[in-house]
Amino acid sequence: MHLRRIPVLLLFVAVCGGYLRGCATIPEPQGFRPVAVWDLENLSLDASARPDLGQLLSSEIIQAIKEHGTIQVVERAKLIAVLEELKLGSSALADESTRLRVGRMTGAKEMVFGGYMVVGTTMRIDLRRVDVETGRVLKTAKMTADAADLSGWLKAARDAAAELFG
Repeated sequence: MHLRRIPVLLLFVAVCGGYLRGCATIPEPQGFRPVAVWDLENLSLDASARPDLGQLLSSEIIQAIKEHGTIQVVERAKLIAVLEELKLGSSALADESTRLRVGRMTGAKEMVFGGYMVVGTTMRIDLRRVDVETGRVLKTAKMTADAADLSGWLKAARDAAAELFG
């Protein structure tokens, strides 16, 4: 009678082991980090100096990050959905800790923040890559371009992103 229990016990162990293995979390592949990119802020002294380019520049940054190959970019729609859910306005987003909280809610491990500034004939982009959990700046990058050259601005944004993740 004791021998009949062994197959039942083995079956029980096999089923439980399979169930637990199915519940285990899958580790992220090495080098894989979900990243959220915020629109760049216009930090120009003259606020009318190309005020609408923050989203365009961040789109270039996103494209450069995607081309990196090992990084998943959190889609902008996911960021917007969390913002709407939390009913956060643009004034609340001025606080970096609020943006980090939003990042955590979207599953991002890192975030890219930054701004652009036009001074005279030069445009400068400053980016920083931040760990969402700690708020620690992991890396920074800055690029400049001729203020009158929009394609130079876009290239500067791509180059700065490549430097952040290169």
